[in-house]
Amino acid sequence: MPKCLFRYQWVKLPRNHLPVGKGIMGYWAKLASRAAFRRGRAKYCGYTNDVMPGMWSGGVVGLKSILGVKRRTEALEIMNTLSRFGYIRYTLDEKTKKLEYVVTDWVVKCSGAECMSGAVYATDGYGFLCLPRNITQRLADQHYTFGESDAWLDLWCHTVWQETGNAFSCLAPAVQFGRLGAALTLEALGRRWGWEKTKVWRFFQKNGDAFVLHRLPGSYGCLIFNRLYPLDTEASLPTGAEIERIIEKMRICAGNAHIGGSDNARLNKMILWYSRRIIIMRTTDYAEQVSKNRVALSSPIIRAYISLCWNCQNCIYDCRGVSSRLRRIDANHIRGPCAYADFFLHSRNRKGEST
Repeated sequence: MPKCLFRYQWVKLPRNHLPVGKGIMGYWAKLASRAAFRRGRAKYCGYTNDVMPGMWSGGVVGLKSILGVKRRTEALEIMNTLSRFGYIRYTLDEKTKKLEYVVTDWVVKCSGAECMSGAVYATDGYGFLCLPRNITQRLADQHYTFGESDAWLDLWCHTVWQETGNAFSCLAPAVQFGRLGAALTLEALGRRWGWEKTKVWRFFQKNGDAFVLHRLPGSYGCLIFNRLYPLDTEASLPTGAEIERIIEKMRICAGNAHIGGSDNARLNKMILWYSRRIIIMRTTDYAEQVSKNRVALSSPIIRAYISLCWNCQNCIYDCRGVSSRLRRIDANHIRGPCAYADFFLHSRNRKGEST
């Protein structure tokens, strides 16, 4: 995946990196990872059922296995909660105990071509999900208190890579909330998740294998990088010196412009306004550095060639020196025009002055 821009409606979520911890979005990810990725016929406990993309058909026992719970009532409570928020639709036949659920936020464009043969359910832990970028926004709009897996998935679905409005995302996949949300604060995340600031800090300490928090000086806030986001190329986390150099370049680009708001708001405005210019500058500097460091890969140079002056046309070169019909000179002392050429030109100038 070469880019993951902010305007894209979905992001990749590998099936082997599903969120852990309490929260309904963790259960949603488990249900979505086991749903059919294309239309076909699925077999479960001796029964064959027709399924559509984003659908699963089976029994309550299989549902408990997917959710990782032991009690039937607990599994149904989770399904009711997800259904109430509009994440899934499910039906349960009390007679046959057949249960079917459909993921409502399924990205159809990423479901693949339909065919009549082969498995319709993806292998557990293989491939990736197409995660809608706004899937957790309905929880924030309803002021729902996030669980740990809810916050984890909220950060993941707001990850950007090589976004032109966020120069830091060109260093590593970065978390960005809105056009003016590249630099975040723990207080803002706490208000969104319904947490205290200390709980937000403990969350990042616990999930440091996925999300790395870089604190900025003063009250600018922090930058969050996603170290597990799948990329086609290897990307390393930026150092503090690299981040400070980018911020300093943004200050230089801003010049004497007055930018209102708090320190965090001013930094976010500078990131949005000057990131494209910083990216161009970094690309130009890199191209110039590569051109300066280029080394010709050729055999060793053993001779050099110089242009001869007009008088050298009258000279005869051999292996021992130079012979001339006008004046004998030594080729080892030729530096540009030879001595005879200098003497001849000087004589012409003197004759012109005397006349």
